[in-house]
This record gives sequence, structure tokens and C-alpha cells, in this order.
Amino acid sequence: MITRQFGIPVTSPGAILRRERDLGTPLGQETAEVLQSGGLVSDKIIIELIEDWLRLHGGHGFVFDGFPRTLRQAESLMSILGRLRTALDLAIWLEVSEATVRDRIAGRLQCGECGFTTSSSSAQFAERPVCPYCDGPLVRRSDDDLAVFQIGLKGSGTRPGHWAPFIRKMRFMLRINGNRNRR
Repeated sequence: MITRQFGIPVTSPGAILRRERDLGTPLGQETAEVLQSGGLVSDKIIIELIEDWLRLHGGHGFVFDGFPRTLRQAESLMSILGRLRTALDLAIWLEVSEATVRDRIAGRLQCGECGFTTSSSSAQFAERPVCPYCDGPLVRRSDDDLAVFQIGLKGSGTRPGHWAPFIRKMRFMLRINGNRNRR
């Protein structure tokens, strides 16, 4: 929504890693098995991917989905932005329960062409799972597996409580209740 309205590029560590996997790069091959089993890719790799992405696409604004997830990632992001002389204007913290995340993963559909994401429960897409932006097919992602989600959640250290004080002291965090249905 934000990215379409303002023409700002968006990415997530998961999207970058899926692209690497699909391209058959050494990094994609190395991390594919970790992701498929619910493991977590190291902060070092994620931070390097984000820095590379920012150098290529972050010159006129950016949105990250699911980054940072750890204190090390948050601290590294601030360091990277300093080196690139780029300001962080706002961090949005979507507070979402595990139950909501499970429900959304179970019903998530993504366009195989442009990456648009929606829900299978959306009346608009229930009968005709076609992307409204590019007419590509809306399909379930291969990594949208609830058992894998549970494995990754346990002991991941990605709960915002681990790093939110760092961001909060920077005074640019907006907290939003992400459990509500979109209207």
C-alpha cells in the first residue's frame, strides 16, 4: 500500500533469499535448505543482503518487510544508513499475534509475476486467483508451511522486545495493531 502510493521500493530478507534460490546462486543454494527446514539464516548474511539491496535500490526511499528482526540487525541497519548518508524517517512496528500470523500464512497467495500478496479468503480472489496488477497467477508460496513457521519461531530471538528499545530511543517508531482485518 505505502510502496504503491509513493513509488517506494520494498523488499524483505525472505524475498531476496527466494530470488537468490530461484536464480541458482551459491548463496541461494546454501540458504534454501535452511529456510525450507524452518531454520534461520545468519544475521551476517541477512545484513550483507540488505546492504547490497540498499546500495542498488535505496537511494530514494525504501520499505523493509520483516527487517530488522534482531538487535544486531537493527544496529547494523543504522550503521549502513550512516555510511550511505541515508536517514531513517520512520519504523513501523506491526504488533501481530502468533495466531494472526499463522492464519495469514495459511491463506496467503502471492503473484508469481510481480509479487503482489493477498489472502485466499478475499472475496475478490476466491473465484479467480489472478493478480489485479499484472494478471499473473496468485499461488501459495512453497515456504508457506505452518510447521516450518513454528520451528522458525521457537528460540529465534526475533521477538521485537529484544530490539525495540534500541529503535524506540531513536524516536521514529510507529506501533500499529496488525491483528485487525484490512478494511
